[in-house]
Amino acid sequence: MSGINPGANEWKPSVSAAAWSPGGPPPAPTPTPPPPPPAPTAPPATSDMDENDPLWQVVLKITNGDTERANKMIADPDSLMNYPEVVALLSTTSADGGDDMETDDWEKNENMEDVTKTVETMSIQETSVTPAAAAATPTKPSPPTLKEDPAKEEKAVVPVQEGDPREHFNLVFIGHVDAGKSTLSGNILYLTDNVDKRTIERYEREAKERNRESWFLAFIMDTNEEERAKGKTVEVGRAHFNTDVKRYTILDAPGHKNYVPNMIMGASQADVAVLVISARKGEFETGFDRGGQTREHALLAKTLGVSFLVVVINKMDDPTVNWEKGRFDECVKKLRPFLKSCGFTIKKEVKFMPISGLSGANVIDPVDVSVCPWWSKCVAAGENNTTAATLVSQLDAIKIDGRDPTAPLRMPVLDRYTDRGTIAMGKVESGTIRPGMKVKVMPTRLVYKVDAVWSNEEPVASARTGENVLIKLNGCGVEDIQKGFVICSDPPCRAVDKIICEIALMDMPDNTKIFTAGFQAMFHTHTAEEEATVTKLFETTNGKGQVNKEPRFANVGMKIVCMLQLGRTVPMETFKDMAILGRFTLRTEGKTIAIGKVLKLPPKK
Repeated sequence: MSGINPGANEWKPSVSAAAWSPGGPPPAPTPTPPPPPPAPTAPPATSDMDENDPLWQVVLKITNGDTERANKMIADPDSLMNYPEVVALLSTTSADGGDDMETDDWEKNENMEDVTKTVETMSIQETSVTPAAAAATPTKPSPPTLKEDPAKEEKAVVPVQEGDPREHFNLVFIGHVDAGKSTLSGNILYLTDNVDKRTIERYEREAKERNRESWFLAFIMDTNEEERAKGKTVEVGRAHFNTDVKRYTILDAPGHKNYVPNMIMGASQADVAVLVISARKGEFETGFDRGGQTREHALLAKTLGVSFLVVVINKMDDPTVNWEKGRFDECVKKLRPFLKSCGFTIKKEVKFMPISGLSGANVIDPVDVSVCPWWSKCVAAGENNTTAATLVSQLDAIKIDGRDPTAPLRMPVLDRYTDRGTIAMGKVESGTIRPGMKVKVMPTRLVYKVDAVWSNEEPVASARTGENVLIKLNGCGVEDIQKGFVICSDPPCRAVDKIICEIALMDMPDNTKIFTAGFQAMFHTHTAEEEATVTKLFETTNGKGQVNKEPRFANVGMKIVCMLQLGRTVPMETFKDMAILGRFTLRTEGKTIAIGKVLKLPPKK
C-alpha cells in the first residue's frame, strides 16, 4: 500500500455505469439523467412585428411605445382582456365578421381555391419525434411475410356469401335531449316488424310502472337501466331494418351535452342524419338557442361527413301544435340559415317534413288528410325539398354518389376486441375489403392479412363502401390496433402530427375570448381524437371578405388558415384528396368551437 500515490485523485465510477456482480446476467443500465429544460423562448423581436396589426398598435399605445413590454403583453393574450382598449378592439372586429357566415357555404371548392396559392407557399417544419408521438407509433417490426400456397390463398377468398345487393345506409338520429329520437327509432323498428308485439307489451308495462307511459317505444333502443330510469340515451344505440330497396343501420345518438363524445362516435359512421326537432311550444326554442344541442349536433354531423340531412319536425300531434302549418314553417325558417352556415347545400342535401314519432304518422304511412290537409299539397308542389310524403320513403329516395368500390381501401377503426384472434370494427369509407387481402394499419404501418369479414354478424365474401364490418386480422395483437387507426390498402393514407388547415371559428370558451397561437383544444377527425395546439396563424378572413395576413388573433365568425400541432400522429388525408379523412372538429370545455378541413400535410420523408 505504500506504493500508492497519496496525491492521486479519488476514483469514482460513471453514473451511467452498471453495477457488476459475479455470475448471472448483467443488470439493466441505469437510465441517463434527463437533459436540462430548454431555455425560455425570448419574445419576438420588434422587427418581426407587423406594424399595421391593430392589436400591436393598441398594445404599443398602452405601453407608451415600450416595445419590450408590449412583446411581453402580446405573449400573454388572456391578460390583455383586462384592458378596455383591447376589449373594444375585439368587439369591433367581431362586429365586422358577425353573422355574414350564416349565408356562406364555406366547405365548397370555390372557397378552397381562394387559399390554394397562399397554402402552397406555406411550409411545415419537420421536428424530432416527441415521446408522445413515439408512443403512438410503435417500433414493432412488421410480421415476416410467409410464402403461402397459391391454392390455399385462392381458397381463402372463395365467397362465403355474396353481400346483399341493396345499398346500405348508416342512419344517425341526432337532436336536442327529449326531442323524441329514441321513440322515433323504436317506432320505426316496430312498424317494420323488427320488434314483436309481446315485447312491446312488456315495454308498455315497464313504462307504466315508471309513470312514463309514452317512453315504451324508447325502451327498444335504450336498453340499460340508467337510460330507462332517466329517460336519457347515454350510449349510441344500434339496430337494423330493411326496406324493399335499401338496408339501414340505425344509430340512436345521445342528445345530452355531457355525452357529445358518444354522439360524435355515432355520427362519424353515418351517411344520412335525421335531425329530430320538437315542435312543442318552448322545446324547439330551448334546443335551438345557444347552449342547445340542435345547433351543435347539426354542425358536427356535417363536419363528420354526413351526406344528407333529413329534418323531421316531431311532436306535431302535441296539443300546443295540432299539426299547424304555421308552427312547421316557423321552425323551418329558423333552421335554414343555420344549416347553410354548417356547410349543407339546402336545396340538394336537406329535406324537411312533419311527423309524429309516437303515433307513427308520416313515418311509414302518410298522415291522414283530415288531420293535416296541407302536407300532401306541399309534397305535390315540391316544397321543403321533399319529393316523398313519408320519412322512410324519403330515405329510400336518397342517392349517395361517389361510392367507388375500386378506390384504395380506407376503414377507420371504431373499436377492437379479442375473440380467437383480434377483431376490428369499423365502416368501409372507401374501396372494398375481402378475406385474403393484405392491409396496412396506419399509423403503425404494420401489414396483416384479413382472415374473415363479417357484415351484420354474417360472414361475407366482400364488403363495399358504406358497410359496417367486423374483420379478423391474422397475427395482429389487440394492442397493435386502436380506435382512430385506419386500415388501408396501398397506397396508404398519411400519418402526421402537424397540419395546415382552414377552420371556421364558431364559438369560444367563456374564459378565453382571443384565438391566438398557443390555443389548445381536442381535435376530432373520423374516429380519432387527439390534443391539438395552434402554433401559427397565417391569415384570417372576416364576414365581409377582408383578409388579414400574419394576424396576431382571430375572433368568432372568422375563417382562419393556421397550423396545428397534434399530441400524437393521426391518420389523415387532405380534404381535397379524401373529404372523410380531411374534416375535423375542435372542441374544448364541453362545446364545439370550430370546424375545419385539412389543406396541407408535411412532406413525405
